[in-house]
Amino acid sequence: MKVHTDYLKFHTLQHREYIHITPQVEAIVKQSAVKEGMVLVSAMHITAGIYVNDNESGLIEDIDKWLEHLAPFKRDYKHHETGEDNGDSHLKALLIHHEVIVPITAGRLDFGTWQRIFYAEFDGQREKRVIVKVMGE
Repeated sequence: MKVHTDYLKFHTLQHREYIHITPQVEAIVKQSAVKEGMVLVSAMHITAGIYVNDNESGLIEDIDKWLEHLAPFKRDYKHHETGEDNGDSHLKALLIHHEVIVPITAGRLDFGTWQRIFYAEFDGQREKRVIVKVMGE
């Protein structure tokens, strides 16, 4: 079995951003030369996430509004007693989750029709990483 590891780096301009990363993951899969297997894409931070969904701007806006409704920014999170101010960012990341696994068939990501991979940043404006680990034959 082959294993190929690479990293994506992000330094978002906004506190919250949703970044379409399918092209970068596809390039890493191609570089790996794995024809049959899977790719793990995982945010290496507890205030960011990775998810699979449609690359449609209205849906991305809906996801952001939904997350803000479920985990709004507010001052009274217990986490803020530690000196931090990103309690909502941790909760949003839990809702999105931190990783996805996508199958690889014939050397390509084996998606449903509209599926794409996204990096979700909830506490941005600083350097963060995503690991991309390709495994297979």
